[in-house]
Amino acid sequence: MDMGRERLTLGLLLRLGIVLTTVFVCIHVYLETGWQDAPAPPALGRPTQPNENFGRHTRTKRLSAEAEEQDKSVKRRVSYVRTLKKDGLARRMDGVREDPSPPCCPPIRPHKKTPRWHIDLEPWASEGQSLEEEAKRFLGYITTPQVSCASLPGEEAAQEASSGDWAVCLNPKYSLIHRIQSKHCRVYSFGLGVDDRSLERSLAGSGCEVHCFDPSLKQPHLQQADMWLHRLSVDWRDPNPAIVAQRQYATTKKLGTILNDFGHREVDVLKADMESAEWKILENLILEGVLDSVGQLLLEVHLHWAGFEVGGDDPSVVRYWFSLLKELEKADFRLFHVYNDPVKPHLFLHKNVLNASSAYTLSWVNTRWKSPRVPDRNKKITDYNNL
Repeated sequence: MDMGRERLTLGLLLRLGIVLTTVFVCIHVYLETGWQDAPAPPALGRPTQPNENFGRHTRTKRLSAEAEEQDKSVKRRVSYVRTLKKDGLARRMDGVREDPSPPCCPPIRPHKKTPRWHIDLEPWASEGQSLEEEAKRFLGYITTPQVSCASLPGEEAAQEASSGDWAVCLNPKYSLIHRIQSKHCRVYSFGLGVDDRSLERSLAGSGCEVHCFDPSLKQPHLQQADMWLHRLSVDWRDPNPAIVAQRQYATTKKLGTILNDFGHREVDVLKADMESAEWKILENLILEGVLDSVGQLLLEVHLHWAGFEVGGDDPSVVRYWFSLLKELEKADFRLFHVYNDPVKPHLFLHKNVLNASSAYTLSWVNTRWKSPRVPDRNKKITDYNNL
């Protein structure tokens, strides 16, 4: 009897414990979730209205929406301004007249010319990339004049002045003859120990300002008859400043540096016989845009070897030579004179290829120089002694 009563009491207590545990767990869960969603308590000392918390929450959402809408409006205005700028630039490029009213923003400045670091190589002459095919294309190119300086009907008879293997174009279609007649012609002649200066003397006698550059001279600057002689030569690089500081004179400089030092903007005739340094010098003139300051380019090219600092196998060397000359054509230079000395050996990269000579004298004219330019001979003769 007592045992049954004790069992009944334990069963009731167990059930009661389970019920109380369940109730406590539910209350705990309710309190945890309810307090997180409950609004913040009001500030002390400030009476609250029943729906004030709900109103504050609504106003916060409305202010956030207004700020977002204002930000979108600003973005639309910025996009609209940019669109106007682009449309205005496009209309100017298409030649469409715009509203004469002053613009709201300063005009867009053109981008500066990006310096070049290497030339663009032309495609191979053939898929086989053979020396014979490259040499055939190159030799055909340098032996075929692209323009003629012969006299035209009704024009002067002597259109080409030649002195041995060197020649200049005097066709009135180009500017040299006009510059000579106006006594505003300038000539640069570069060579190593050159004895034959008949072309230079002829141009000096016609009234040209002639500068001959030879690093073997004893004096820095010397006036001889109607010409200036300078102890200086052209190179594809400027000398090391640390080395120049230890010497009284620098004997080699880039053409752009020489023009700047002499205060010259233009050279009507540039003659160069640089004994295999011509390829790298020509590359420098192309990359730095100095060719824009040259009216006619007279150059002796040497083909018996690759040249100073020109590397690669034989087909790659010829492709590089051809690419340089094609860069001249892209700069509006046209070949008008070719000379091949029959006395010189027939060597092409130390081989006998297509019976090619080891050296050719080539003359190009800048076809963009079609009218006389503004004279820029503002340097006096005595100024060269101060360089």
